[in-house]
Amino acid sequence: MIQKFLHLKKGDRISLERQLNNHNEIVLRLFRLQENTNEYLRKCLYLFNIGSNDYINNYLRSTLYNSSHKYTPDQFASFLVQQYSQHLKRLYTLGGRKIVVFGLAPIGCTPAVINIFGTKGKLCVESINDLVKQFNDKLKPLVDGINYDTVDAKFTFINVTHISSLQHALPGPKLPCCEVMVDGQCAHTATTCPFRALAIYYDGIHPTEMAHNVIATSSYIALSPMDASPYDISNLVRL
Repeated sequence: MIQKFLHLKKGDRISLERQLNNHNEIVLRLFRLQENTNEYLRKCLYLFNIGSNDYINNYLRSTLYNSSHKYTPDQFASFLVQQYSQHLKRLYTLGGRKIVVFGLAPIGCTPAVINIFGTKGKLCVESINDLVKQFNDKLKPLVDGINYDTVDAKFTFINVTHISSLQHALPGPKLPCCEVMVDGQCAHTATTCPFRALAIYYDGIHPTEMAHNVIATSSYIALSPMDASPYDISNLVRL
């Protein structure tokens, strides 16, 4: 989660800040053990795929959290991206140079969100996907700006919404592959569907392996110029 105090009502979790704190400890340990740590870190590949829970388990839960009362959709997207920016720049100061930033998927197409908000005759909840678009539209310029402001940074943006657009354009209901509970996760006694390779969503929120493979494949070797900018991952690792 991008926000530090997000999702506390669901229990503890390792925020992005805590993950970077843990990484900082590893970097300090490497500096004590070897002399070529900076060179080593420049070759490492870092991936960020984060932000969905800031919406699903915070902004869209107005009865539990006040963020949707405190911020307009545009303000909330700006708030998240500003925090995200601090974390990305911190990783750069820790030695990270090759960094992949995934945009948000169209969470308005998840079965759980569709069940809660309804689609009004559309394939997905367009108002929720509009929230995602506002976030993504601010995230890509952030990546471009970091590349412009730093000589040796190699950040790239993966357009998950574009990559997954064909899957979500398919007609028919976006059904989960199991019986789900109120929170969108599989019931403990649920039996999974027999043809998971044909399903987009495993439970009410999380994509199946098949859906992840589509995103991973186009992230590594972009099938369209819109999939990755300025590089796909296969080109990034060669730089």
